Amino acid sequence: MSTLQDNIGEQLEELYLDLAKEHLQPLWTQERDLIPWSPKPAAVPWLWRGKTLKALATRSGDLVTIDRGGDRRVIMLSNPGLGGKPFATSTLQGNIQFLGPHESAPAHRHSPDAIRFILQGEGVWTTVEGDACDMYPGDLVLTPNWTWHDHNNETDEPMIWFDGLDVPITLALDAIFFELYPSDLQPQPTVHNRSTRTFGGKGLLPLDAADPTRNYSPLFIYRWADTEAALDALLEERGGPMVSLQFVDPTTGRPVLPTIGCEMHRVIPGGRAKPVRKVGSAVYVVYRGSGMSIINGQRFDWGPGDTFVVPSWAAVEHEASSAADVFAITDRPVLEALGLYREETLDEAQEISSRFEG
Repeated sequence: MSTLQDNIGEQLEELYLDLAKEHLQPLWTQERDLIPWSPKPAAVPWLWRGKTLKALATRSGDLVTIDRGGDRRVIMLSNPGLGGKPFATSTLQGNIQFLGPHESAPAHRHSPDAIRFILQGEGVWTTVEGDACDMYPGDLVLTPNWTWHDHNNETDEPMIWFDGLDVPITLALDAIFFELYPSDLQPQPTVHNRSTRTFGGKGLLPLDAADPTRNYSPLFIYRWADTEAALDALLEERGGPMVSLQFVDPTTGRPVLPTIGCEMHRVIPGGRAKPVRKVGSAVYVVYRGSGMSIINGQRFDWGPGDTFVVPSWAAVEHEASSAADVFAITDRPVLEALGLYREETLDEAQEISSRFEG
């Protein structure tokens, strides 16, 4: 019997060697690695302190001048679970960008979608496809796939913002392209915020606003004043502990970009949201307020400017010690388009189980 088993073992070993020679692999030896019972993301829960990010961005502003690469003065968030890759999650890139006084970042375009959430500074604008969009703290600015954009600061103060991009997705699909504009900057229009005047009305749109060929929002900037008013109204209507908004294309109601979802969450003081888990990862940026989040049983205390990651299918709950507004980007639009999105609110037993799993 042992001789027969030894013989089978030898034959299996030869089979595996022959498969390897032909660049083939057997599924039966690694099925649960390839198709596990639930998502096993490489990205881990993590938090970057806003004070640290701001200090390092300011140092880079002093040391990395335009001629030393300062036109791309971007500090990328590198999740410790991703083996040194410069990404916040396996699908999302998150950056802190610093634009110094009287600096301009040259015009360019790229296949990844991108957003900017403004953290500090004003009097700066991003020109998107010829539309100069003035930027202020709390504003969300879009630079959709393959749109020309540049950044301009004519003030005496720096501006700092959070960048969110879908670079990991675009790389995985082998669809990356980048192109510089023929000159340093796009022609600067005398009239700013064209998209806001055209598409920024509440419940009102031009009769010909629909464009079936466009897969992104034609409204390039979402003002904090409008976001805050919507949060105030929703909280008054529904109560706490947390209310959440999504930024959408006003002409279709779809996400602002096909690959990046943008959200704003408000947690009331002392409020604690129920634990949830969702397929897909998210990067949160604390705009104001303080509190903590428990992600797969790990506690992260946060305050203004802090940025943290919630990996796919990680159980997360948020609690505020002072009124908190937290912006987030997610990969939800991609997952919904592919029919892969799911979420669930956890009961007490599931919550305890998820913490042990985490």
